[in-house]
Amino acid sequence: MKKQNRTIYRSLLILSFIMVNGLILFGISQTLSFLNTGADRSTMLHIGLKNKQAYIPKVVWKDTTNPGRSIEKQTMSNIQKDYVNSWYVRNVAYSSYDSLGIFDFYTQSARQNILKTLQFNKENDVQIVSTTLDHNLFLDFYSADGQLVVFEDRNVKMYSQVFNENELQFETTDLANYKIAMLLEDGFWRVRHLVKQFYKQQDTVQTKKTSYVQGKKILVDNQPYPIKGINYYPQKSPWNMFGEGFDESIIKEDFDIVKKAGLNTIRIFIQYEDFGKEVVKKSKIEKLQTVMNLAEDAKLKVIVTLFDFYGDYAIQDWTFTHRHAEQIVSAIKNHDALLAWDIKNEPNLDFESRGKENVMAWLKEMIAQVKSYDPDHLVTIGWSDIESATLLQEKVDMVSFHYYQDINDFSEAFIVLNTQVNKPLVLQEFGLSSNRGFWAPFGASEKKQAKYHKQFQEIFKNQNINYLSWTLYDFEEVPGTVVGNLPWVKHKQKYFGFIDRGGNKKPAFEFIGN
Repeated sequence: MKKQNRTIYRSLLILSFIMVNGLILFGISQTLSFLNTGADRSTMLHIGLKNKQAYIPKVVWKDTTNPGRSIEKQTMSNIQKDYVNSWYVRNVAYSSYDSLGIFDFYTQSARQNILKTLQFNKENDVQIVSTTLDHNLFLDFYSADGQLVVFEDRNVKMYSQVFNENELQFETTDLANYKIAMLLEDGFWRVRHLVKQFYKQQDTVQTKKTSYVQGKKILVDNQPYPIKGINYYPQKSPWNMFGEGFDESIIKEDFDIVKKAGLNTIRIFIQYEDFGKEVVKKSKIEKLQTVMNLAEDAKLKVIVTLFDFYGDYAIQDWTFTHRHAEQIVSAIKNHDALLAWDIKNEPNLDFESRGKENVMAWLKEMIAQVKSYDPDHLVTIGWSDIESATLLQEKVDMVSFHYYQDINDFSEAFIVLNTQVNKPLVLQEFGLSSNRGFWAPFGASEKKQAKYHKQFQEIFKNQNINYLSWTLYDFEEVPGTVVGNLPWVKHKQKYFGFIDRGGNKKPAFEFIGN
């Protein structure tokens, strides 16, 4: 028995020795592996990204002619990437007081001023949240040994918000030119010099507008264009118009119904994530172009609402939304059916959760971006109520608002707004749900819905109001992401249509237009 115990003890001792040595060898191997692996730049930058840029301002090489050595395309790409990242890490540093990325994208001499500014801001509780939006690069010199590049960056557009003790002090948009020298060190291009230069305003390019405003009138091809329209989703795919259920024949039939009803305009919605965010999906663009073609065939104009279901507005996110807008706008800006761009649907609903200053700043910059991509069509914002309609009126071409309050209060509210705004007014959404039933025992009947639309049409005739009603169809289902999951709320949203779920025209259809 004792011999057996000794054997067991001896075996346990040997096994323990082997395990301990195994752990030691494993630890040594992991240490050697770490020491022989270069630090991941994205980890160093604290941005947690490996395969995706955190910042994509518009960058254009305007001139790459070099009197000495020609510059390779891959080298240009590397310079551009590291140069753009140098702006990003500097912006992150001024916003968060984190200087780690500065050491990676600036040479020792170049980072001294940044670090001094960073220390001053930290001591005085100053925070700068900023982003650059456009870069236009002109090559001046590329050394024969491929270690030095000098270039200009002209018309750099930077938006900044300056905070002191967490309170916004002011916001500014700056335009400037820069002279940059970068050195190739350890396989990466680092900024050696970045000098701000005098900015000269470029001449404004005159364009021929397809749609424009004259006083309080909308004109298309030099003719008055009173908007008589409707917000549109196919009945079987509400809030998912460009999804797998996309059916060209159904949309064509619906557009024929709209045109025959005496309307001339539809409003459609582009969902930010659904279309691919900063990398817009080709398949979605093709479906959008198909819709525009069908509208043109039906002789309908289209108001395209951008950024539906977008709600971030963070300055660091701006360049992604700019690339999204650029791709959408560029794809259809020359289409004959296009009437206007609606920047965002009901952005004022995000004021409380995202901050009014952030939302307004994003809207102002997005208006400028869209107008730069397409200066020939109207731009508006779809405010959720008449009280918000005066916001940013100086930036848009026509003022659009929604109205779901008491119809008897509309005329007075509209008259007040009309005295405050010297631009065309568009009642972009209005309607009444015929949702009387279990979830709404005191809801409106179809008869009351018809009376509502008849009364509104009389108002439109008397005051020459541009309008788009909500909406063509009643829906079987409404996504919870639209109105939440409360059954009485979803139930109400299903019955705003002029045509019921069986395809029958409701009494209100008689007053869909005038």
